[in-house]
Amino acid sequence: MSQKIMVVEDELSISTLLQFNLEQAGFEVITAMDGRKGLELAEMEKPDLIVLDLMLPEMDGLEVCKNLRQKQLFIPILMLTAKDDEFDKVLGLELGADDYMTKPFSPREVVARVKAILRRTKQAAIEEPAPPEEPEKLTIGEVEVYPENYEAFYKGTALELTPKEFELLVYLSKNKNRVLTREQLLSAVWNYDFVGDTRIVDVHISHLREKIEENTRKPIYIKTIRGMGYKLEVPQ
Repeated sequence: MSQKIMVVEDELSISTLLQFNLEQAGFEVITAMDGRKGLELAEMEKPDLIVLDLMLPEMDGLEVCKNLRQKQLFIPILMLTAKDDEFDKVLGLELGADDYMTKPFSPREVVARVKAILRRTKQAAIEEPAPPEEPEKLTIGEVEVYPENYEAFYKGTALELTPKEFELLVYLSKNKNRVLTREQLLSAVWNYDFVGDTRIVDVHISHLREKIEENTRKPIYIKTIRGMGYKLEVPQ
């Protein structure tokens, strides 16, 4: 059975172009022309992934994303923006979008990113190892991460993390004290098999710091290694 992609885009020419290319890649495609209809359709159809435009009538893409997450619908979202606006991108990622692309874009790249996100989602779904007697626990100072339980704590308080923030924290924790480049993190967490926008990594690192660092300007856990990337350290 082919995977179902929902395209929420109010420009008919773009919607038609995306639908054609996604169907050529073997996906079933459903469409909506405004945010409110897109939200209703997502709840009813439960697509495997949503390609979501930012600027929509009735309800914008950020509100759609926010409503889906509030309803506990963690459908992967690829957000489309008409302008290179850092604020909109950061806010979209903060609300739970998995990735973003700026118009104009190549339909082939959209398909490639859709496949990469779905591949990551499928891999996470099928990897169900036999549960150990005690859940795996990763401890870094006062940060505790339980990958199997999808839980993380700082000083005993549960952290509220988006799916990508959690995956990033797990990967950093499993590679503590190692310098990881942005490209390594992009490949491991976002599963990109092509050159992606590494600013996504910086945004998520910033969000993690806000949740586990007492002073984000002087982090003691997630260190920036200039010219290389990031390293999660055990505080001394």
